[in-house]
Amino acid sequence: MKRVQFNSALLPYLFVLPQMAIIVIFFYWPSAQAIRSSFFLEDPFGFGETFVGFDNYVDALTSSYYLQVARFTVIFTIIVTFLSLTLGLLLASKADDVIRGSSSYKTLLISVYAIAPPVAGLLGMMFFDQHIGPFVKMASWFGWDMKVGINYFDTTFAMITVAVWKQIPYNFIFFLSGLQSIPVSVREAAAIDNRSRLGRFWTVTLPLLAPTAFFLLIINMTYSLFDTFGIIDVIVKDKAANNPITLVYKVYMDGFRGNDIGGSAAQSVILMIIVLALTFFQFRFIERRVHYN
Repeated sequence: MKRVQFNSALLPYLFVLPQMAIIVIFFYWPSAQAIRSSFFLEDPFGFGETFVGFDNYVDALTSSYYLQVARFTVIFTIIVTFLSLTLGLLLASKADDVIRGSSSYKTLLISVYAIAPPVAGLLGMMFFDQHIGPFVKMASWFGWDMKVGINYFDTTFAMITVAVWKQIPYNFIFFLSGLQSIPVSVREAAAIDNRSRLGRFWTVTLPLLAPTAFFLLIINMTYSLFDTFGIIDVIVKDKAANNPITLVYKVYMDGFRGNDIGGSAAQSVILMIIVLALTFFQFRFIERRVHYN
């Protein structure tokens, strides 16, 4: 492989500098500020701060409400990730088989990806509205008195439904690209060896999609933990006491609504450690089962 040659030794660093500046300003510096703030009890108006050590961490980890939110976050992340990946793969498989009207089919599925999370939450609330929501009316046919924003389970169901609906197109795009990159010769050989469509999928198609699935697993878990903030914010309407929330939304509630800057910073650091540990686990153990060649 031929290496790129530059006339000046500083030129490569100048190319990298804008990206590194963005990373430092918007990622590293806020992270460092959060770590520092987590050891202080700060005045919400900025008039002073008191060093409290690890008290903010202890208060968070020993709080029954925080642990309840953490449990819900784990359940929410697992369900949203599983359903988003499964339905995205199912729709991509169907799109890969479509011959007529494939462009319209793909466009309808991908168009949802252009909707921002807060807008998706607003649309979801319209579907789950107590008075005009079609999902509420459909649930009433089966004797389900759905009350989103009031009932804990109903709100959870609405949050998961909207979050999955928003993420499916992203998975659909990558899975469809992965399916269409499988050579025709491989498919024909698999069809000769195994006449079962499901058998071919498990033994040939899914292993070839492993790199794509691994990438989407990380992206979907990150989405469930962080990018669903806008959806949750619209659905719960700042009534966190009566509704399920995730850890990232609790950080917002305590920091910007409760003016507990130090406690909110400690919770954000704990969440950051959890995500780093989860990412390490994924790359250390799960990636071993992924074959890129």
